[in-house]
Amino acid sequence: MIIGKIQNGIVLDHITPGLGMKLYEILGLDALDCQVALIKNAESVKHGRKDILKIDELIDINLDAIGFVDPGVTVNIIKDGKLAKRKHLEPPEEITGIMKCKNPRCITTIEQEIPQRFRLTDRENGTYRCVYCESKLEY
Repeated sequence: MIIGKIQNGIVLDHITPGLGMKLYEILGLDALDCQVALIKNAESVKHGRKDILKIDELIDINLDAIGFVDPGVTVNIIKDGKLAKRKHLEPPEEITGIMKCKNPRCITTIEQEIPQRFRLTDRENGTYRCVYCESKLEY
């Protein structure tokens, strides 16, 4: 399989196997007009297997969303065919507008204009809770 070299774009590397499609959906990559490649179960020396996302355009991506779904992802920014910047992600302290609170009594269920916000309450287990009702985020 041959996936072309990126001149200007983004490579999301070291994605946990099976989470590549989830990131594709959350980041809204289906709405882009540029080339996007999702490589599933690629061989990895360090991790055994991994997913990779290649985006053939420099776009603004939600790093908090990526860090929430899979904090082990490496974000590589490619400019003029060369690595310009590399960023290793960690779970964000707070996420907004990515997921919805499942609590039917939460104010965000009733008041649609209130943003969905979750705060990291347990870094070790990756637990997020709604800032309004304290419900645990399930996804």
